[in-house]
Amino acid sequence: MYMDTILFFVLAVVIFILLILVFTLFPIGTWFSARMSGVKISLFNLVGMKFRRVNPRRIVPSMIKATKAGIKVSMNDLETLHLAGGNVDRVVDALIAAQSAQIPLEFEQSKAIDLAGRNVLEAVKMSVNPKVIETPVVAAIAKDGIELRAKARVTVRANIARLVGGAGEETIIARVGEGIVTTVGSSESHKAVLENPDLISRTVLNKGLDAGTAYEILSIDIADVDVGRNVGAQLQMDQAEADRRIAQAKAEERRAMAVAQEQEMIAAVQEMRAKVVEAEAEVPKAMAEALRNGKLGVMDYYQMQNVISDTNMRDAIAGKGEISKPADPHKK
Repeated sequence: MYMDTILFFVLAVVIFILLILVFTLFPIGTWFSARMSGVKISLFNLVGMKFRRVNPRRIVPSMIKATKAGIKVSMNDLETLHLAGGNVDRVVDALIAAQSAQIPLEFEQSKAIDLAGRNVLEAVKMSVNPKVIETPVVAAIAKDGIELRAKARVTVRANIARLVGGAGEETIIARVGEGIVTTVGSSESHKAVLENPDLISRTVLNKGLDAGTAYEILSIDIADVDVGRNVGAQLQMDQAEADRRIAQAKAEERRAMAVAQEQEMIAAVQEMRAKVVEAEAEVPKAMAEALRNGKLGVMDYYQMQNVISDTNMRDAIAGKGEISKPADPHKK
């Protein structure tokens, strides 16, 4: 009896371990769900997925949804998409949504969009329900120099055919901003834009801004237009201030040149005066030398002194200076 109990216990453990291994290696629950949903897949194929490091629970539910929706897709395609890093569930949901909305969308196209990094399900929803993109405030200046600040709302619809390789929302916003600046800048007066804001919408919409993008622009509506600064007047004031500073700098330059020339003239006059004083200092010496050598007579000397005294007296009477004493030839 004791040996029978031990054998029964060992057999029960072995059976339990075998059951665990079977349920671990063979996803029977997933296989049973697939078979009951009409998805033809073998149990060994599910085991092979595990060895290929693919979780059957990520593939089989999506395959069940596709089969129930009547979408032709194989397990191989879903497994390839999963191994490539795609979102299998999102791709299948996008195919189902596109089929319901009667939007032509194939599995390969949906797969390419998903692997390109775009949300294909969101794109299908945007094709049915267009999205509104609000641009930031765009500042533009009319020809009369008045600044206008405009904000636009762009209604776009996803273009499934251009989702791969097409530009995104940033490009749409940039092109709309460029169109606003061009339209306002070509207007003769800012009043014309304020009176007809739809002028911006018509002009921008006619430019075909959605070319090369993943969206189709349905409408462009100007949400708000405000008057900004008088840029033209400010530019004129800045130019006048710049001209004034330039004229002031040139006047300072001319004044500095005049002062420099005056200083040069004063220095030249002082140098000439110094030379005259030096020459006058040599006169008494020359006269004394002439008297000693007999080249100048005494009478000539007194006559010259009389002339000098008479000249000094006349200058003093005329108010030009004081009467100076005759120079002493003997004094050195």
